[in-house]
Amino acid sequence: MSQKTIQCRLIAPPATRQYLWMLAAEKNTPLINALIQAVVTHDDFEAWRLKGRHPADVVTKLCKSLKDEAPFSGQPARFYVSAEKAVNYIFKSWFTLQSRLQRQITGKQMWLTILKSDDELTEMCGQDLEAIQKKAVQILAQLEKAVETDKAEGGPGKSAKDLIRVQLFKKHDGAKQPLIRCATAYLLKNGGKLPEKPEDPDKFAQRRRKAEIQVQRLQDQIEARIPKGRDLTGQAWLSALLTATTTVPKDNREHKQWQDKLLAQPRTIPFPILFETNEDLVWSRNQAGRLCVRFNGLSEHTFQIYCDQRQLPWFQRFLEDQNTKRASKNQHSSALFALRSARISWQEAERKGHPWDAHYLTLSCTVDTRLWSAEGTEDVRQEKAAETAKVLARLSEKGRLSDTQQSYAKRLTSTLERLNSPFDRPSYPRYQGNPHIIVSLSLGWDNPLTLAVWNAKTQEVLAYRSLRQLLGKDYALFLRQRREQGKRSHDRHKAQRQGKNNQFGTSNLGEHVDRLLAKAVVVTAQQYGAGSIAIPKLDNIREILQAEIQAKAEQKAPGSIEGQKRYAKQYKSSIHKWSYGRLLDQIASKAAQNGMAIETVKQPWQPNVGEMAKAVAIAAYESRKVVVH
Repeated sequence: MSQKTIQCRLIAPPATRQYLWMLAAEKNTPLINALIQAVVTHDDFEAWRLKGRHPADVVTKLCKSLKDEAPFSGQPARFYVSAEKAVNYIFKSWFTLQSRLQRQITGKQMWLTILKSDDELTEMCGQDLEAIQKKAVQILAQLEKAVETDKAEGGPGKSAKDLIRVQLFKKHDGAKQPLIRCATAYLLKNGGKLPEKPEDPDKFAQRRRKAEIQVQRLQDQIEARIPKGRDLTGQAWLSALLTATTTVPKDNREHKQWQDKLLAQPRTIPFPILFETNEDLVWSRNQAGRLCVRFNGLSEHTFQIYCDQRQLPWFQRFLEDQNTKRASKNQHSSALFALRSARISWQEAERKGHPWDAHYLTLSCTVDTRLWSAEGTEDVRQEKAAETAKVLARLSEKGRLSDTQQSYAKRLTSTLERLNSPFDRPSYPRYQGNPHIIVSLSLGWDNPLTLAVWNAKTQEVLAYRSLRQLLGKDYALFLRQRREQGKRSHDRHKAQRQGKNNQFGTSNLGEHVDRLLAKAVVVTAQQYGAGSIAIPKLDNIREILQAEIQAKAEQKAPGSIEGQKRYAKQYKSSIHKWSYGRLLDQIASKAAQNGMAIETVKQPWQPNVGEMAKAVAIAAYESRKVVVH
């Protein structure tokens, strides 16, 4: 989390931009598309899908077989490596998402096997409903007693209701007697308690159908999300249009698939060119004193750097690092360069002319913020030296080495020696916080973010901060983002009803607000001398938000289940839709850049957002004791 990405514009003559566009659009992107198609149609693709990953060398072998073909030949060697990396990244993330979806499908399907009507349960166990209810009462009493005696079994933050539900699932899976299995299923479908009213067959049928639809939707997502590459020529869209206008769809599902293809906005920008080795970039200054860069594979072309003043020091540091290494005749290691990786990409712009004139050329650089100071550089140096020494130790244990292994060991030894010559960087004092003071955050729907500063020694809250207080004068940006979301949601709803394109672009305002909040959280933590920031895990955030809605619904419509459902539906449509994962990532990244520890714990449910933030701090402090023991 100590890494961040900075960006700049690349300025070059038209001939250079045209040459780069030709390489990216006519050779590199088609190669990536061909590699994606080759992976998808591979004989072992289904096995990789089930396994959740593909072999590391499969894309390299496919690229080697395609690189000499006419459409893809003639690229610099670095561009072929970039294509391999891009495809590996695409499928690594895709297989991860597929595994997550598959787990959700498995869980929903398991729930469908449990979700039986009262009539089905009585038929399965050969007993009447009264016998099932009697057994359910016995099981529930046993579990409640066990949970009361050992609440710590589920870890911090889990309620007794959640623990009972977990135990019911375990008991159902391990039950050998039909009566026990049916009694646990009876409790599970009724929320871990005995219902007050008889089951309504129509409502149960609707509930089961809803679960079946959820499974079907997840299965459709798995089938529809196969990577397809980028269609820069528009041929795929024209083919879909021809099919839709000359063929009658088999069913509504196929019609929906055709419609989605035609309404989807085509990607008209080539894939970026990736440079994962920091020495692939050569930095310099031109006669006017402006920073310039050349790339491995494009060494005859020079690009000028145009960036923001806040990011300029980083680009100057790249040049300083490279000059230092050259002056010392390679006595310094590039492993300690502030630059870690980079990529060239095209950015859409509403300008006329040739594609290389109509679009902006940008450079994105990933930097390790620790390498800005002498103290951080020393930490990185020690980490890399320890890793290198560990690999050398493993090689020496093997005894006799092959020629390749000997060459590798020689390079590692040389790297270890150069790591002992760190770069001369400015010294910045480290942040030292009080470990007993914790800044904790709670997430909610009405209040997306609430902060509490808690002192573990005195057991008191030193301060609370709402989202409005954290943003201060920038709170107007949050309100503006909320209005934009509402308008976008309304426009999308109208477009969906009319069968029009409903993929509307989003501004970067949400990310900007996230960064402002992250900065405010870290500044508040520093003001109170906090030793760490406790943030909630997102695995139970849905339950927390649902509990918040249910509590509000019960207040608005007490005793009316239908009224509560109507209120919950209206409430969901009116509240702010926040990207909690993105916000927490920004906070964790900002904290790491300032040398502040992050503690992640489950967010306990509390009726008050301030108390919920305090509970997160207490849970984080208690989890330290568990780790120590």
